[in-house]
Amino acid sequence: MAQTTDSSPGDNELEQKQILKQYLAETREALVWKLEGLTEKQARWPLVASGNNLLGVVKHCANTEIGYFGVCFGREWPHPEEIPSDQALDDDPQADWYATADESIASIVDLYRRVWTFSDETIDTLPLDTVGRVPWWGDREVTLFRIITHVANDITRHAGHADILRELTDRSVGLLPHNTNIPDWQAGEAAVYIDKLKNLAERADN
Repeated sequence: MAQTTDSSPGDNELEQKQILKQYLAETREALVWKLEGLTEKQARWPLVASGNNLLGVVKHCANTEIGYFGVCFGREWPHPEEIPSDQALDDDPQADWYATADESIASIVDLYRRVWTFSDETIDTLPLDTVGRVPWWGDREVTLFRIITHVANDITRHAGHADILRELTDRSVGLLPHNTNIPDWQAGEAAVYIDKLKNLAERADN
């Protein structure tokens, strides 16, 4: 059970929470955006040797947030049937890395959006110095601040995976819908850039 302080959060803590939640929100939205416009087959298709697939990445991030913002602070996800059980993960350690036949893009996205609300309730309700425990870290004591930072780092890493997986799927690239952070290539410019990189790589081996 999480240990909390009796004092109400001050303005500084509220500001810190707002900043942390903003980074979480931006990364979450970027992840979900990478699924837009895909067929069910495209979203599930494993594109690298590890089996990583776009829908599985989003499902994993949902499960991750439930664990860190729920279990670690004595909160239970109200719909345990929606996530892989401990037994399922024992039987298949990758069970939260792919969508089952009964799941869809829409259902996984809906799950993740509801998880955001669940996670944010933990952040909003508890002071940043609240102490929780992470069972899969040897029952280690951690503060809420550390968990928020850890989760933000973790899902940002997976958002990077999603960037590459989506580009491998249909060559779609970009950071956010309103800010792709990618040059506005004119006809042929992208090919020239790729040739430049290949030339540099070839010369590096000589």
